[in-house]
Amino acid sequence: MSTRLLVIDDEESICEILRYNLLKEGYEVDTANSAEEALDMDLTPYDLFIVDIMMERLSGFDFAKRLRNSSATEDVPIIFCSALTDEDDTVMGLNIGADDYITKPFKISEVLARVNAVLRRTQLARRVAAAASNDAPEMEPDIEYEGLRIDPNDKVCYLDGEKISLTKTELEILSFFLTHRNRIYSREEIIRHVWADDVVVTNRTIDTNITRLRKKIGDYGNNIVTRLGFGYGFKEKD
Repeated sequence: MSTRLLVIDDEESICEILRYNLLKEGYEVDTANSAEEALDMDLTPYDLFIVDIMMERLSGFDFAKRLRNSSATEDVPIIFCSALTDEDDTVMGLNIGADDYITKPFKISEVLARVNAVLRRTQLARRVAAAASNDAPEMEPDIEYEGLRIDPNDKVCYLDGEKISLTKTELEILSFFLTHRNRIYSREEIIRHVWADDVVVTNRTIDTNITRLRKKIGDYGNNIVTRLGFGYGFKEKD
């Protein structure tokens, strides 16, 4: 898909010079001779705006502010191209959110170089953002049973809406039980699911953690049942 630019300047000759040379670079280029004319257009397809500042009625600064205040165009790069050469004007343009500022009279080679540089930076930023988004871990859904709720992302357990203090092991045992309800698991099975492979765990360790867990989860402690000779499980209420 080609890159689409919009040149906005009240001097038709400037629009045509920029349009001609940018077309030679392989860009799709449209022009508008006022900010008002540009605002009547669908601005969402454009990848870059080149904007004059001193235009009648609505200035380039005001036009840029409207772009930045719209979710559809807030991230589209803007290059100001203006006869205003005062440093304060340049600073104001950049503070509004412009990506570059070119002063008139300009060399067309400079304009092309600035356009290419801004588009490269924008495309790189989008690729980095997309990669970061893809690398971000997915949020896990809460684990719930009646008044018990575990937030696996924050590693927190709630009892009837109140946060309760569980150790890491207690939280992992409860998470395992709540996601594997109505079945008895041997101590060996619980160890495989809760503890790391290189950790030595005794039956006494499991029994102690489950005893403490029962006390911390109130009435739901009765849902953790013991089957002598077999192991433990979390049973839903009949």
